[in-house]
Amino acid sequence: MKLKTSKRPTSPFMIPQYYKLQMTSMMSIIHRITGIGNSIGLLLFTWWIIAAAGGKESYNYFIDFVTSPLGLFLLFGWTISVFYHMCNGVRHLIWDTGRLFKIQNAYKAGYVVIACTVLLTLIVWMT
Repeated sequence: MKLKTSKRPTSPFMIPQYYKLQMTSMMSIIHRITGIGNSIGLLLFTWWIIAAAGGKESYNYFIDFVTSPLGLFLLFGWTISVFYHMCNGVRHLIWDTGRLFKIQNAYKAGYVVIACTVLLTLIVWMT
């Protein structure tokens, strides 16, 4: 028996030029990346706690780092990561209730997640 073969790609990862990434899949990928980023950011938080317990000299060294351009960049990135992960997590909790499964609602919720992430990040960094 001869099997019919198709010229279509069998997987979006095998031939990416045939597959258009969707907002929902990109947000899922970013959610996983921000989860890893949050874990790495906790190392900075741990350093802060250890530096505070280590005395004035170690705490001043920490403050010098986090007020440097690299430190501010890391803190800003961590802020975005935390807020995105939190807002997208709320969206997933809403999905767990059986809501927002229609594609147009999923996209609207995705835009809300992005807007809330930007808004919350700006509130933190503008105050």
